Amino acid sequence: MRIKVDEDLPAAVARAFVEAGHDALSVADEGLAGADDARLWKVAQSERRLLVTADKGFADIRLHPPGTHAGIVLLRAEQESRRAYIRLAQALIRTGALERLAGGLAVVTPRGTRVRRG
Repeated sequence: MRIKVDEDLPAAVARAFVEAGHDALSVADEGLAGADDARLWKVAQSERRLLVTADKGFADIRLHPPGTHAGIVLLRAEQESRRAYIRLAQALIRTGALERLAGGLAVVTPRGTRVRRG
């Protein structure tokens, strides 16, 4: 799976996807740190990468309707911390469901994953 990890998440999240065999790049890896959301979105979509982020703005289905993009995964930790985000990413990886998230919006919490498809 081709994945782009937003800069609001620790680099270890991107590493977790890479270690699981995915083609994952962080925003920082590509020199996009500090880029605005519109630029990040354009790059992620031009590369056909699933965007993994903690930015709730990307979960607005009016702006990013499921089925019109490569996919969005919103990690929602109960308490924001490096460790919490890494755990959420690892839990998602363990499900083996990443490929099924393409084109949809997935919200990953400690209680599970909700998916909205187009």
